[in-house]
Amino acid sequence: MSYWYNTATGQVETDDNRGQAQDVMGPYESEAEAARALQSAHERTEKWDEEERRWNSGASSSGDADD
Repeated sequence: MSYWYNTATGQVETDDNRGQAQDVMGPYESEAEAARALQSAHERTEKWDEEERRWNSGASSSGDADD
């Protein structure tokens, strides 16, 4: 079963009661993952923004000295 986070209602939904496509994030493997959808998206965005800042400044995004 897949779980979805509905951004319009703020509720976790399943395949059986999923809202309109434009309102949901997912699929997620668990209800807990779906409940954290907005936080996970924020964390990924912050990570990507930092990688882009490093890329634009010419630094390696991996942080490895071997790069």
